Parts: sequence; structure tokens; C-alpha cells
Amino acid sequence: MRIIRFVLFPALLLAHVAFVAEAQEDEPAPWPDWLSLQGEQRIRYEALSGQFRRGGEGGDQLLLSRFLLTCEANFGPVSLGLEFQDSRTELSRSGTPLTNSIANPLDVLQAYVKVKSPGGLGAGSSGELILGRQTVSIGSKRQIERVDFANVIKTYTGAHWIATKPRGDELHLVYVVPVARFPSDRESLVDNDLVANEEQWGRRIWAVHYRRANLFPQTAPDLWGELFAYGLEERDTSDLQTPNRSYVAPGFRLYRRPQPGQWDIDFEAALRQGSRHATSNPGDVQDLDVDASMLFAVFGYTFDRPWQPRLSFEYYYASGDDDPNDNRFDQHERLFGSRRSDLNNTSIHGPLTPANLSNPGIRLEVVPNQRWDARLKYSAAFLASDTDAWVIARLRDPSGRSGDFIGHTIDSRVRYWIVPKKLRLEFGGSALFFGEFAKNVEDGPAGHRTLFGYAQLTFSF
Repeated sequence: MRIIRFVLFPALLLAHVAFVAEAQEDEPAPWPDWLSLQGEQRIRYEALSGQFRRGGEGGDQLLLSRFLLTCEANFGPVSLGLEFQDSRTELSRSGTPLTNSIANPLDVLQAYVKVKSPGGLGAGSSGELILGRQTVSIGSKRQIERVDFANVIKTYTGAHWIATKPRGDELHLVYVVPVARFPSDRESLVDNDLVANEEQWGRRIWAVHYRRANLFPQTAPDLWGELFAYGLEERDTSDLQTPNRSYVAPGFRLYRRPQPGQWDIDFEAALRQGSRHATSNPGDVQDLDVDASMLFAVFGYTFDRPWQPRLSFEYYYASGDDDPNDNRFDQHERLFGSRRSDLNNTSIHGPLTPANLSNPGIRLEVVPNQRWDARLKYSAAFLASDTDAWVIARLRDPSGRSGDFIGHTIDSRVRYWIVPKKLRLEFGGSALFFGEFAKNVEDGPAGHRTLFGYAQLTFSF
């Protein structure tokens, strides 16, 4: 009965929309002009054959549902916003990597006040200040993002001021605390228990992020630049034990968006310095120096031909920790940024993350028409440090004798608008063929590969 209840309402809703959405396109909204409502109902089925995580056996599957409902009341210079998120799962098995990034039953995702303000970027600029619980996405989203593919969206509480200019310049000032998602124990996650999320007041995130449009209009038209600095400060509280991280991460980005008949680039680099403890154990009080870095580089070209094929060469580097006994921690941990767009399909798959990674690859994207789009990527995944961990798999050889090659990866996605802007069908698949590290490391995965596939239907309103 649980699985029937899980699927029945969304299935009926999506079927109804497929027949009537286009006919209703021009109908006026049944609520006042100052109130906006929008939402999403998404269903996804995933299957995994072959495991790569430590201790994994056999295959896996998962059925995921995510419902979002956002309402905003606009009173001129002040707006009030509220968004609910309901993320649930079924069909999980005893070995499914089930976490609160996959399941998070009904809770408040956003509850904010938005106030218009002067822009601060010169003539023509405007600004807005967002106060309260909110999602945050800036720039490439590699530093902080509102996730899309993940079943549970991260949220924060605090202040976010945004100044913009009509040509595209942006300045972001952020000071927030992350919101812990509950439940967190496996039994409650399997049962989709309702437990309220809570702010992690012992963790504070700050950011200054500036984007300049069209840096060199004569020599390199449409080349945009970004400068930023992000910080994280942690302290233990009665409810939360942390590694007491104190990080500052300055960086920059150069970006030229893809257009038919021209080259494009995306080059982003950041350092991370500070200190942390090795673990979250309250008895661990030794500070380790942190000196980590990341680099993402893409060079692509979009052909001015039918289907607009775009071919790009990519490289993702995130530093590793060479010596676990040198009182340093030089691994570039993924904190609040994205990984799916650049690396691989995630959820119960997702073998790669921007931590201890060296990952060259090639990508092909096509857009046959306004309803279809597809992408295919190949990459070769290496450990940046052969003595540090393959992070997602929780595997490590401190001696380095197992090598550094994780394996060959293939990642794909195809999307189709059944009803434009309302109902979208999506399929995807990924493969990881194990390299020397995966085959040689102690407690490494059995077999020679892992395969992943999913089918997803999303209704937006």
C-alpha cells in the first residue's frame, strides 16, 4: 500500500496535466496579482548494477519523489516568500546509500523577507536584501548552489544582498548558517518520518562574489569575469560536533557562454586556506593547517549546424592530502557547491566529487529542437594524490601502492518536453569501468564496473 500511495497521486496529477496544460496556457491565474504561486512535482526511478562503495554488494534501486510549492506575496518594495519541500523515497535496500540528501519529508525550504534597496554598482543598478531561510545559487554554482538533480535541496538561514546592473554585473554579499536536514538515522529515512529541520548555529558561511559582464568587448566579446571569496567558520555546540573548520577561499572565473559558430570557455580556480581538526571527535583538539585548491577548465565550440552540436574539452582538479601524518589537511573538500553538472549523475551513483580528483574529459551536447536536448561525456578519473582517499567510495591506500587511476567514466542525459515548460521527460545513464586503484585497493569493489540508469518525469506549474 505504501508504494501505491507514493506513486498514485503524482501519476494522476501528471497524466491530467499532459492532456490539459496546453489548453490552459492563456487562462488567468485564480489568485490576485500580488500573489505568485509555482511548484514542481518530480518522480524518478533509479537502478544501479555493480557497487563501487566500500562494503557494497550486488545491485540497487530507488524510487524518489520531490514536491516543491513556492508562494510569494509582493507588496512593492517588500516581498514575503514561503516554499515547502517534500522529498521521499521507496524501494531502498539494506545497502542503499540513503541519507538526508535523498530523503527529507515535508518541511519549510524557504521562509524569507525580500526588500528592495539601492544597488551600489553605479547608475542604473538596483539591489535587494533577502532575510530568513533561503536557497543560495551564485555564478557557476561550484562554490554554492541550489541543487537540481538531488532529491533534497540545501537551504540556509541568514542574509543575502544582491546588487545588479542591466548589462549583467552582479555583486553578492552573503552571511548565512546551513540548515541541518532531519531525520538523519537510517530507520527514520526508510520510513519517511516527519522531523523538522533545524539551523546549525555553530556553522557560519560568508561570501563576497562579484561578476563583471563583457570584460573586453573589443578583443574578446562576451567574456565575463568573476572574483570571489568564500569563508566557513565552525564551532561545536551541544547539538553538533564539527571538525572546527576555519576556511577562507578566494578565487576567480572567466566565462564565455556557448553560442552557435563561436568558441566558449569556462575557467574557474580557487584556493582554500585555514585550519581544521582531523575529525569531529570532541577529544580531537589539534589544529591541522589547510592549503587546498581547485581548478575547472573548459574549452568548447558550438557548430552552426542542425542540432547545434557542441564539443568541449574539460579538466577538473581538486587537491588531495598527500600525507595523513604531517599535521596538514590539503584535500579540497566539497562543501556547498555542485558536482553533477561537471562530473557525473549523482544520487545512488555519483562516484566522483571535487575532492582529491584529477579528471580530464570530453563532452558532446546537441539540441535538435526546442523540445529535445542531450549530452554525452567521457572522462578518465584519477586521484590527485595516490595516498589520499577516493572520497565517495570511502577507500584509501595510505602507502600509494594501489595506484591513482579510479577508472573510465561515461555519463549521459536526454531530455524531452512533452508539454513545453510544463511536463518534461528525462532519461540518463552512467558507467564506471574500474581502473588500477579500484581493483587493487583493500576492500575495493568486486567485478570490473558499475552501471547506473534513471528515468524521470517532472511537472512544473
